[in-house]
Amino acid sequence: MGGLCAAQLARRCLTVRLTARRAARNSYAVSETPKRRVTLGRLLSLARPEWGNLVAGTFFLILSSISGLVFPQGIRFIIDEALQGGSTGKIDRIALIMVAVFFVQGASGALRYVAFTRAGERVVARLREALFESLMTQETAFFDGQKTGDLTNRLASDTTVLQNAVSVNVSMGLRNAAAILGGLTLLFYTSPRLTGLMLLIVPPVALAAMRYGRKVRKLSRDVQDSLAKSTAIAEEALSGIRTVRSFAAERVEVGRFRSAVEESLSLAFRRIRLAATFFGTASFAAYFAGAAVFWYGGRLVVHHEMSVGALTSFLVYTLIVAFSLGSLSDLWADFNRASGASERVFELLDRVPTIRAGGQRLETVNGLVRWEHVGFAYPARPDVKVLADFSLELSPGEVVALVGPSGAGKSTVSSLLYRLYDPDAGEVTLEGHSLRDLDPEWLRTQIGVVAQEPLLFSTSIGDNIRYGNPAATDEAVERAARLANAHDFIAAFPEGYATLVGERGVQLSGGQKQRVAIARAVLKDPKVLVLDEATSALDAESEHQVREALERLMKGRTTLVIAHRLSSVKNADRVVVLEHGKIVQSGTHDALVSEEGLYRRLVERQFASLSI
Repeated sequence: MGGLCAAQLARRCLTVRLTARRAARNSYAVSETPKRRVTLGRLLSLARPEWGNLVAGTFFLILSSISGLVFPQGIRFIIDEALQGGSTGKIDRIALIMVAVFFVQGASGALRYVAFTRAGERVVARLREALFESLMTQETAFFDGQKTGDLTNRLASDTTVLQNAVSVNVSMGLRNAAAILGGLTLLFYTSPRLTGLMLLIVPPVALAAMRYGRKVRKLSRDVQDSLAKSTAIAEEALSGIRTVRSFAAERVEVGRFRSAVEESLSLAFRRIRLAATFFGTASFAAYFAGAAVFWYGGRLVVHHEMSVGALTSFLVYTLIVAFSLGSLSDLWADFNRASGASERVFELLDRVPTIRAGGQRLETVNGLVRWEHVGFAYPARPDVKVLADFSLELSPGEVVALVGPSGAGKSTVSSLLYRLYDPDAGEVTLEGHSLRDLDPEWLRTQIGVVAQEPLLFSTSIGDNIRYGNPAATDEAVERAARLANAHDFIAAFPEGYATLVGERGVQLSGGQKQRVAIARAVLKDPKVLVLDEATSALDAESEHQVREALERLMKGRTTLVIAHRLSSVKNADRVVVLEHGKIVQSGTHDALVSEEGLYRRLVERQFASLSI
């Protein structure tokens, strides 16, 4: 009775602890992807580490702007001196001074561009690194709801859009702002009345530019999303080109891509029409302002209230201010385009993964693994329960085979073991410690996985094997390959271990890829091993080679074997039969075959299909 009460109390404590964890997780998930409008300040904050280049660029910017504002005064002096019958020597000196000013302006403008552009390149490089690092830390459930093409589009295109916004556009914006401020000051100094007339026209144009910028911001976000969609389609079709070919679906994929491109083209045309309307209106306003200045300035000259040189310099300053305002409106539109792209980038940078790095690292691992009353549904399909009250224990060194019909939850069990996901209920433990309390990165170094279709990277065979232990020597790589029955076929290649495997290992056969993957697991030397359909897609000869290598790999390791070919689990210490996310049978192969049940039916069906 006392033991029963203690067990009930333990279960209640476990339930309370798990409920608290789930509540914390759920409350945290609400804020894991903060949605906030990307401001100019945040965009500019990307450039803060480049303060050295930015200070130098700002210095040359000021020098260039001052030089540009001196030029109209030189025109004024030359014209007035000429009309008043002054000396040619004075005109020559003014002209030489203007040439020197032009040289300073050109040199400082070039140096300004170099400083700001270097800063921009470095900012984008750091941004891409940070974005990729953020992607690499996200939990697996995040990728279940994303398209690879969309993520790579953010990594490449969206970050490039930001480059000008935080570098060259900053430079241009500051230069134009300085030109406007200095120009307006000198305009007021030259003729307050003419300046007042001009300012009656400029503010409405500026307000129109702000409205235009808001619309461009939304359209630019839509265009980027549409481009990402087309990129995702292309990525999907190209990565699955063999499947596309086998179904003669090239035209179907071209049609899908064309539809996505046409959608983005339609949005781009809307943006072009909006830009054309704005620029046409702004151009009219600029010419109208110029005509008004000419008209009123001419009257002032006729009445001797203003000199011809002063009117000319005023017109030049007006042009400087007008061009600077026009450039600022363009930069504002560029900023809004960049802001649309940056929202997508910062959305990923700000996202905090639900499975985070850090936690306990055990000093010793023997391979004791337990699933305790585990319930689980994939986050992308929360209404479909995959595991329900699933409990299983793997003793150190034990080989346990997990079998059952497709969709029973076999691969899900292994995914929870190396913590691609966390269970919704219950616990998965290693050496009695909840996986939630362990460092995920450390945990995965203790678990080796050999999958049905192992992923090889498009590098050399040696590099792919060394992926299990980057610090391994060439001798260790070769030793692992020999244990995996891979050395002989690798040595037969002209380039040996330096042979490139192609994208996803396409240059190797299925059996060769599988043995390279086994060598990778051997080199990793894990305490726990997961064999997920490791031989189901191989011919008889390849299966023999791979099975022999697997038997070497399994020695002394806790092993979970997930298999459809029941012949491959005969030698397992225990066979666990899974159906609808629950264990329905457990025992040795011989014991389960001798009794009526799902395992026996599976065996009979498989042998019946082989005899046909």
